[in-house]
Amino acid sequence: MKKKIIITVFALTFLLSLNAFALNGLTDSDGTLEKVDDAKYMADTLWVLVAAFLVFFMQAGFAMVESGFTRAKNAVNILMKNLMDFSMGSIAYWAIGFAIMFGAGNAFMGTSGWFVPSETLEAGAATSTSIFSALEWSSVPTYAAWLFQLVFAATAATIVSGAMAERTQFKSYLIYSVFITGIIYPIVGHWIWGGGWLDGGLVEWLDVDDFAGSTVVHSTGGWLALTGAIVLGPRLGKYDSEGKPRPIAGHNLPLAALGVFILWLGWFGFNPGSEMGASSATIAGIAVTTNLAASAGAITAMITAWIFLGKPDAGMSLNGALAGLVTITAGCASVSPTSAAIMGALGGIVVVLSVLLLERFRVDDPVGAISVHGTCGALGTLLVGFFHTESGVFAGGGFQLLWAQFIGVIAVLAWCLITGFILFYGIKAVTGLRVTQEEEQAGLDYEEHGASAYPDFNVSSIR
Repeated sequence: MKKKIIITVFALTFLLSLNAFALNGLTDSDGTLEKVDDAKYMADTLWVLVAAFLVFFMQAGFAMVESGFTRAKNAVNILMKNLMDFSMGSIAYWAIGFAIMFGAGNAFMGTSGWFVPSETLEAGAATSTSIFSALEWSSVPTYAAWLFQLVFAATAATIVSGAMAERTQFKSYLIYSVFITGIIYPIVGHWIWGGGWLDGGLVEWLDVDDFAGSTVVHSTGGWLALTGAIVLGPRLGKYDSEGKPRPIAGHNLPLAALGVFILWLGWFGFNPGSEMGASSATIAGIAVTTNLAASAGAITAMITAWIFLGKPDAGMSLNGALAGLVTITAGCASVSPTSAAIMGALGGIVVVLSVLLLERFRVDDPVGAISVHGTCGALGTLLVGFFHTESGVFAGGGFQLLWAQFIGVIAVLAWCLITGFILFYGIKAVTGLRVTQEEEQAGLDYEEHGASAYPDFNVSSIR
């Protein structure tokens, strides 16, 4: 007993001494706090890094969703693509992507800050005279901002993987991942977040409100996925002789569900982290709107699928949660919780209708990535024009914001379609894009990687 008391007293003494030492460092001779700025700097940096780690973990979520929604014979290929798009994307975004996105330059792209020079690492480096003049976060080191933005860039590239799954050559995937992460996505980011022409860079009123990237990240990935899926064509056996779509079931729905919950968790870094600081009231509110939209999206997707498919489809419901998350991402900091629930509900309805519509047009998207990210990303960006608490149509703000949002959505759609078709047709002409019929039937795991995710089971079938 005595021993426990001594240990407790010692621990309390140590903690009180530590506290006194900390207070000493925070006060000057007049007893005023001197280091509040330093404390805020540390708190903001820690929050941004933790948020970046959460968004990085979303790579695991995408891997689980994509592999669960596709066939077992392609699981290794899915995992390799998710591993390598982040690895190669990290190098590309460090070398040129971040500079194009946030470097001082012109209304189209940044032209300075290649390889993120070390002299820009301290807080306060993001000033009007900095090579990263467009940066708006002066309270965290530039490397913290770079890491957070990197995981966003990797998300845009990963979205494309799902729509092109089960039939794309691995080497071709590596090529287009570098182009997306290093050039195509950063230019969109510069337009809307980096002081470009959609960020008030040409005229003041043309300032797209896309807080965490419904359009910058998700629509960019979704529209590029659309171009890739069109250039590739549908999987073997997806359509019958009359052109009617046939279901190709994924091999592991529990794995896909795990992936959705990982993504849901990661979104609490994705959206609140975009505040780029530890403002407690703001990030708490963003977390609430994010969660409400996801929940509403899952519910309305389930109901919509029940109406159109006759059953409360699990896959559609899972994608409904993701659709709600994508839809709220643009306005998570600028709409009320009620509006967030409405926006998420609309996303859940639209994602099901979009999936069914794309199938009618013979666009084969094994995981629904185009509908979740492209369609709902555009929807969420437009809805900010209606639901923004200060500038939205329903708040009496008129149509100026809505018009800016519309121009932003159309501009990014056009950019991604043009660059996407150039990229994928170019790869198709130079190195080839699709695997052979024999390789697709056998599965990409063995043909591309010489491995199997489930070596004890027969996972290949001819369709």
